[in-house]
Amino acid sequence: MRIVILIMTFAVTLVAAPVLAAPVLMSADWARDACTAWNNDPLLSDKMAENGWVKNDQGRGFRVIQVYRTDCSDQATAEIRVSPKDDKAMCVYGGAPETTKLEAESDYVLKAKTISWIEMGQAKYGPTTAMLVGQLRFDYGPKFEAMGNIGEFLLLVGKVPSDTNSCPAK
Repeated sequence: MRIVILIMTFAVTLVAAPVLAAPVLMSADWARDACTAWNNDPLLSDKMAENGWVKNDQGRGFRVIQVYRTDCSDQATAEIRVSPKDDKAMCVYGGAPETTKLEAESDYVLKAKTISWIEMGQAKYGPTTAMLVGQLRFDYGPKFEAMGNIGEFLLLVGKVPSDTNSCPAK
């Protein structure tokens, strides 16, 4: 009696999961991630409520921060909206710029070269120094208020993974 042994082999193909690329710095996707990061950062969500910053919304119920990289664009490419919610300053929108009527006393449009955004995100210098030496510029908004309040936002730029080698789509 012969015993036939069948050996079955299974071909296993390993498919690597695609590596998700970081969103382009100052793109709508980056703003979405920055919004999530804002809400998870007590320096932003708590401090900006405690010091009253979030309440300076001109009665609209939100503040706007629009940003862009001057070596990529000449207008805002990302927007973050922040509202008072449950005694916190919560980001309620992150994406492409949508707010067309900005309030001079409460909203910001900030611009800098890519390298300057990177350096501010790494805390190489804060908003006051950045503004004084021309690394961070304002198209719009209350500059003196910003000097004392947007330092944490600038650090957020360094905390949100991003692609700095390409420019946001217009």
